[in-house]
Amino acid sequence: MTSSDLRAVEIKAFVPAQDFKLSLRFYEALGFTVAWSSGVLAYLRHGETSFLLQNFFVKEHAHHFQMHFLVKSADDWHTHIESLGIARDYGVSFSDVQDRSWGMRDFTLSDPSGVLWRIGHPLSAP
Repeated sequence: MTSSDLRAVEIKAFVPAQDFKLSLRFYEALGFTVAWSSGVLAYLRHGETSFLLQNFFVKEHAHHFQMHFLVKSADDWHTHIESLGIARDYGVSFSDVQDRSWGMRDFTLSDPSGVLWRIGHPLSAP
């Protein structure tokens, strides 16, 4: 009998970008690090989290694509984004921070391609 190791190591989303270079600048401005980039695909990291940014865009796909970014403090992230002038500099929008009925305190941020990010933290410790 053979043994199997089915433990998961990581899962990453491929986030679409209409203007790849603009999206890279946007995510770097937020504080993500570009670990590598081939010009059509980039590996972006922030702390222990990561995703792949791809030079691929279909409006219907991008405008229905969502990412959930779990952070220590949604309020601190909101203040950070506001202080950077991200909305002004990149023509994007973000909402106010709110407590949600599903147990999260979060806000939304759209990226330059229309991808919606929900940035939040749990209302109570798990």
